[in-house]
Amino acid sequence: MNLWPGIALEAWRAQSRTLDFRGHAIRYWVAGAVEAEPLLLIHGFPTASWDWHRLWAPLAERYRLIACDMLGFGYSAKPRGHAYSLLEQTDLQQALLAHIGERRRVHVLAHDYGDSVAQELLARHQEGRLQLASCVFLNGGLFPETHHPVRVQKLLLGPLGPLIGRLFSRRRLAQSFARIFGPHSQASDAELDDLWQLIEHNGGPAVMHRLIRYMPERRQQRERWVSAMQATRVPMRVIDGAFDPISGAHMVARYRELIEAADTVLLDGIGHYPQLEAPTEVLEHYLQFRDRLE
Repeated sequence: MNLWPGIALEAWRAQSRTLDFRGHAIRYWVAGAVEAEPLLLIHGFPTASWDWHRLWAPLAERYRLIACDMLGFGYSAKPRGHAYSLLEQTDLQQALLAHIGERRRVHVLAHDYGDSVAQELLARHQEGRLQLASCVFLNGGLFPETHHPVRVQKLLLGPLGPLIGRLFSRRRLAQSFARIFGPHSQASDAELDDLWQLIEHNGGPAVMHRLIRYMPERRQQRERWVSAMQATRVPMRVIDGAFDPISGAHMVARYRELIEAADTVLLDGIGHYPQLEAPTEVLEHYLQFRDRLE
């Protein structure tokens, strides 16, 4: 399968649109035919929707793509002093769908922090508050007991969190990502420059210690979210970089214990960002999953 080239960051930014969400400017993107099945892509921490840029064009050939930089991320507003939460980010996803007039059952492809938002969407589906058609998770902390955060994440949660965030730099990003990417799929210097630009934009490091509160929130919501995953009839798949020390093969092993007839794919040697490290493989396994549903 030939993969389309990725999208340069400035070109990506130029394609964005703006949504007002509770007084905050949110950047979002849509692509693909309006009549195609909707696919909502949800990014992770601490990056943004540009994480999907290597998959964007090939997926847009088949689906109506919808993505936003969540509140506090990327090119969206990053209000200081805000009480960021995964539940509010889920409200944002629903507000985005309403804003663009998308009322059909939605497919979801999520990563990392976005996995938790997808879990909340799944719980709301079970409650009849929206309709999902399928859900695919890339590497993320689906279960708090198997989530192994990196050192900077732990520090951000502590009393020095505000200082740690302000001291976060491109060099520290490179150090962290070197540990969580696969040994043969490391981010290039140019890619790290772009990822850092997204984090740094609009004072992002100053709110990182507030965004990181998603980790205890995951623990608070664990029973609700895992129960929804166990009860749902929404088709699910995990596509996971096995090398990832945060949520790699050990997380998938737990998923197989908890989810009946678990549909999982492990990518050997790939780390925490499979959509950047192995986009061709992620695309192949995602399309295989979708083709099975038809």
